[in-house]
Amino acid sequence: MAKITVQNKEITVLNVNEQDYISLTDMASAKDGDSRAADVIKNWIRNRYTIEFLGTWEIIHNPNFKVVEFDHFKMQAGLPSFVLSASEWIEKTKAIGIIVKKGRCGGTYAYKDIAFEFGTAISVPFKIYLIEEFQRLKTDEQKLLGWTAKRELSKINYRIHTYAIKNNLIPAEVSSKQASIIYAD
Repeated sequence: MAKITVQNKEITVLNVNEQDYISLTDMASAKDGDSRAADVIKNWIRNRYTIEFLGTWEIIHNPNFKVVEFDHFKMQAGLPSFVLSASEWIEKTKAIGIIVKKGRCGGTYAYKDIAFEFGTAISVPFKIYLIEEFQRLKTDEQKLLGWTAKRELSKINYRIHTYAIKNNLIPAEVSSKQASIIYAD
């Protein structure tokens, strides 16, 4: 779990199965405060354009997506009586682009593409800052990964090196004090 700051609001980024999911709940609270975050998400998800976007994303990325249920939602979207929650969307369509977590670190999270699209519902500047902050986070992670990889490679090479010295350069008849001097050299 990581945090990025977008327009003075902390946004949680969760890593689930090697995929990044950004908190829609944190993003929505940036618009209308924590008490209305769920309403902002519900209003966004019931929009016809949003349903089409989510369905298209799922068709491309999710082989288990239930297209028939998606079509049903698409036909109902935009009607005054149409209400849809993220949990209902996930349950009925087997969607993977949005997840709902309960308890600690709970809230509604979305895959980065979907979260960026949700950023438009907050404001255009918010969306742009969100994308830039997310890219900065990924760049920082790559730098850290490069350092970690070099560290692990050095660790492996150290073991190989000391094993080679022990077996090839240190005669069996030397004392441990003499062996430590050979290692040091």
